[in-house]
Amino acid sequence: MSKKIIIFKALACCIAYSTAWAQPADNFPVKPIRIIIPFPPGGGTDIIGRAVAAKLQEAWGQPVLVDNQAGANGTIGLTMGMKAAPDGYTLTFISTGTSINPHIYPNLTYNLLRDFMPLTQLSTQPYLLVVHPSLPVKSVKELIALAKAQPGMLNYGSSGLGGTSHLACVMLESISGTRMTHVPYKGSNPALQDLLAGNIQVLFSTLLQSQAFVRTGRLRAIAISSKTRSPTTPELPTVSEAGAPGFEVAGWFGLALPARTPQPILARLHREIARIMHLPDIGQKLAADGSQAVGSTPEDFTALIKVEIAKWGKIVKEARIKIE
Repeated sequence: MSKKIIIFKALACCIAYSTAWAQPADNFPVKPIRIIIPFPPGGGTDIIGRAVAAKLQEAWGQPVLVDNQAGANGTIGLTMGMKAAPDGYTLTFISTGTSINPHIYPNLTYNLLRDFMPLTQLSTQPYLLVVHPSLPVKSVKELIALAKAQPGMLNYGSSGLGGTSHLACVMLESISGTRMTHVPYKGSNPALQDLLAGNIQVLFSTLLQSQAFVRTGRLRAIAISSKTRSPTTPELPTVSEAGAPGFEVAGWFGLALPARTPQPILARLHREIARIMHLPDIGQKLAADGSQAVGSTPEDFTALIKVEIAKWGKIVKEARIKIE
């Protein structure tokens, strides 16, 4: 075969490939879509993920499958999502913890901003700062005063070393100049149970987990972790306004695509998912656990992730947290 024929065939293949990807969203999707959730079934990610999956399936008439791939604080699922074909048929759930992991796991197999294309922030979720009712504090200022008077004597729980609930308390200590003792658990439920039992005194907990206990007096909520007050608990001040200026922690969930996914496919997915996040029934479903729907643009979501990576990097470095 002559060199000219070989070159011609190579060019033809390149043109065909380019044409195939030039307008890939015209008939997208033509096969099932998979949403990888890097956490076990039944959690907050599952609630949102399955709601979005059901709405996408209803809108496009293609199966949308939720694939829970738990393990290693989400890194197993993220690695699978990174390796998926960049064709729009595999979406990966990412969350606040995804922006923390690069600072506590030295050997991550992925880079969030290099190996993924952020698609949209689905929701935001504040935390309640709750204390055991035996603790003689009814405000953040009183908690800070007690922690300063008794350095290291107060125990705070978390869902695990390097988790959002852990780093929220580290941030509070840093801003207020206090020192408490961290007690890590294997998940948020064991931490909550030990708080209810009085074995620890302080916890940042989701509204879904702790609100019922606050209503019955088994826990005392003293503040909300977000920048602004929550519509669900408007009577609660933010941690920042109540005694720790500059404090802001909010859990977030979103979706990302593998890097190099064609822009028209990203745009089509974004339009549909953003529409879904603004549906009244989705908003009501999220409000049940104190969350709020977002449906941001890819650009705004990327900007949020960059801010979160920088913020948590500073906190982790100050606290010298590392998981081998």
